[in-house]
Amino acid sequence: MSQAGAAGRVVLVAGATSAAGRAVTRALAGAGARVIATGRSSERLAELRDAGARVEVADATSFAAMSSLAARTGRVDGVISLVGGWRGGGGLAGQGDEDFDALLPALQSVRATSRAFDAALRASDAGRFAIVSSTAVARPLAGGANYAAIKAASEAWTRAVAHGYAKSARDAGETLRAAAVVFRAKSLDPDALAAAVLALWDTDASALNDRIIDL
Repeated sequence: MSQAGAAGRVVLVAGATSAAGRAVTRALAGAGARVIATGRSSERLAELRDAGARVEVADATSFAAMSSLAARTGRVDGVISLVGGWRGGGGLAGQGDEDFDALLPALQSVRATSRAFDAALRASDAGRFAIVSSTAVARPLAGGANYAAIKAASEAWTRAVAHGYAKSARDAGETLRAAAVVFRAKSLDPDALAAAVLALWDTDASALNDRIIDL
């Protein structure tokens, strides 16, 4: 299979029922990719099935659930982790545990999906793992400390994934084929994200791995 282009690629979109997830799923399906769209609501996933995606009601924050899905799926060329949300305001005093816990699934999904699909992405001739982060990581504010902390941790994890891909290729004496990427946005435009995701298979892994791409 040619490396260029998303056509024919098998791509998991975790958190596919969000606005960003719907845009990415539709763009990938329209480009000829085989999309696996996950979410917790079969009702909300129905429109993505109609768009051509294979839908899976599954908890993307669960390593067990994602490992089961990986075992059933086999080959995977991309994982796009889009579980997210926003809680903020109230200055530092307003950064309560309840809000932090509500944001935690974003990090949990990054961990679960990257681990469960690690072998498949490294086996692909163009494996891609991508998350969406925020410019708040570069300049965190008191009223968004919880949010920035979760995003920063998600970025750190993704960069560790990138290191794992590079080390695996280096140890095997092989060309780097897999890449882990962080997309950063101040205010996320779903269509801009969708276009950036499609472009992941138009660029060599060595030029992508461990990159932070501003949207």
